[in-house]
Amino acid sequence: MNWTGHVLVAPRSRLAEALQRSEAARTGVYFLVGDDPKQPTKSRVYVGEGDIVADRIKSHAKDDQKDFWTRACLVTSKDLNLTKAHVRYLESRFVELTKNSERANVANGNEPARKSLPESDVADMEFFISQVQVILPVVGFDFLRERAKSATSADAATQSLPGISPSKLDLVLTSGKYGFEARAVEVDGEITVLAGSHASTESFATNVYANLRDQLVQDGRLVPTDDPNFLRFAEDVAFASPSAAA
Repeated sequence: MNWTGHVLVAPRSRLAEALQRSEAARTGVYFLVGDDPKQPTKSRVYVGEGDIVADRIKSHAKDDQKDFWTRACLVTSKDLNLTKAHVRYLESRFVELTKNSERANVANGNEPARKSLPESDVADMEFFISQVQVILPVVGFDFLRERAKSATSADAATQSLPGISPSKLDLVLTSGKYGFEARAVEVDGEITVLAGSHASTESFATNVYANLRDQLVQDGRLVPTDDPNFLRFAEDVAFASPSAAA
């Protein structure tokens, strides 16, 4: 209701078909999304804008430096009310939000400067952004989702709202035998292991997440401790499933 945005998602194999649609000829922003070959635990995203979105995406399709993407997402307006200034603002904000979420690596070489807009236009664009943030997870993109707050900050954020309880589940994993403790918070089906939690260095014959743990170590998100049996989470880390977090 009261939002006239339009989101078009297509695999790269059907790009030609998608760009024939009328929405692709409009002014808007777009995301080119694929796996990051340098960091398998994250996707890679290029954020762009254009007066005619199709023309910009066609040029990227021919660019060997941007050959990582497998899906394209075009965001335009059904009312044709997005201007060049608007989409430049949106591009900058989407890059900023993607970096802050830490769910994907941004492929943009230079961070686009935020376009100055009148205050009323900024309010309109921030509402536009909030609607895109709701829609993209539904079509399989989570890179604009905010990072889950830790238990303390989440509680503080809701204490001032009468009748509102945190939409989260605090999780604690302890072992008296091995002497470790790990804390996490579950928000909307996503598990975020909190900084300071312990992780085992033990190798398991059937551990399908061994590569994920190795990648977290390589990224500096899991760091050594004084005890060789454990690693420590240096920061909050979000996982797509309880199994991966465990």
